[in-house]
Amino acid sequence: MTRLVTTAEVRASLIEGREIALFDVREEGPYSRAHPLFAVSLPLSRIELRVLDLVPRWDAPIVVYDDGEGYAARAEARLQQLGYSNVAQLDGGLDGWRRAGGEIFIDVNAPSKAFGELVESTRHTPSLAAHEVERLIADKADIVVLDSRRFEEYRTMSIPSGTSVPGGELVLRVQDLAPRPETTVIVNCAGRTRSIIGTQSLINAGIPNKVFALRNGTIGWTLAGLELDRGAERRFPELSADARAAAQARAQALAERAGVRNVSPETVSQWQQQSDVTLYLLDVRTPAEFEAGHLPGFRSAPGGQLVQATDEWVGVRHGRIVLADDDGVRATLAASWLIQMGWRDVHVLDGGIKGGHLETGPRAPRHPPSPSGTIATITPQALAAERDQTVVIDLATSPRHASGHVPGAWFVVPARLRRRCRDCRPAGWC
Repeated sequence: MTRLVTTAEVRASLIEGREIALFDVREEGPYSRAHPLFAVSLPLSRIELRVLDLVPRWDAPIVVYDDGEGYAARAEARLQQLGYSNVAQLDGGLDGWRRAGGEIFIDVNAPSKAFGELVESTRHTPSLAAHEVERLIADKADIVVLDSRRFEEYRTMSIPSGTSVPGGELVLRVQDLAPRPETTVIVNCAGRTRSIIGTQSLINAGIPNKVFALRNGTIGWTLAGLELDRGAERRFPELSADARAAAQARAQALAERAGVRNVSPETVSQWQQQSDVTLYLLDVRTPAEFEAGHLPGFRSAPGGQLVQATDEWVGVRHGRIVLADDDGVRATLAASWLIQMGWRDVHVLDGGIKGGHLETGPRAPRHPPSPSGTIATITPQALAAERDQTVVIDLATSPRHASGHVPGAWFVVPARLRRRCRDCRPAGWC
């Protein structure tokens, strides 16, 4: 039987600090054009792939909605089939939220992006325009340009002379990249948010250097008519002992100012046995470090990305979050930002990964068991030989389909597969 909750009830949970997962079950495109601030994108077609990590507690409160497409009812049934016991639909869906006076936001990762704008507005985070930075580079001024995006994004296009230092690594690595306090540090991203948070992270940590964000990032650089590098490979160097010690001292001072709390491994073990609080265990080091050795039960969530896209790892608002690293620096920095973003139950693991039994390799996302029975497969060679008599359907996301797919494949959103299959059949088929 369908259970409905009102916009007022959802807002009360968000404001009062009670756990709630608010899922938009449309595809990410429609979600990005209109959604409540704390709604998480969980397309109907991706529920089995993502929900077990987003909502690790089976009786956590879950509310799903669509915009009249009929996806919410199917999502509710699917979640219940997976074993979730506290699932409801938003009364009236997205339109009901609007009519009840709920505000609508655009874009993905909206809470993090809105927070970045708030930080710049309240802290007056310093920035430089593209032409000012370009002039400093041309004049061979005493500066370093640090790119706070993921390395894959940096390699695609970057500011000339820039070095890849993902946002969660900045405080830990800056001493080795700018050992002289006279060196000016410039932080960039693709647009605004990550450079603002990266710059303010270094300022909050108390480094002696002048720090600026590159205003509007690589987008602003391009709009200013300047050329970007392509395929750059500059990464941060191996961490020195002096840089680690300086970063740890800065992180300790930051923890005291921001109210970051530590938690013992014993307490975390007790929390793992609790059934009334949703618990997220997140390792904020680089993916390579995570794969080299991590604590059982922890997921890889690089600190800078976690702060900028929290809803990609944490589906339940007001859940409990425990962060781990190897020396406390990156976990403390990420925790300080999450606390300021309104996450009230955030902790840094005492001692981090040291002293514990470690697992190696990537941690695969949690998925429900595959359906029983044999699934027929076909080799690429056989498919190529039979392509004229075979309908190929691509269930990947739209961007992935656009970047490359099997010749002749039809792009179909999995949630619409049954309806679209009729359109995919060649003329003359039944």
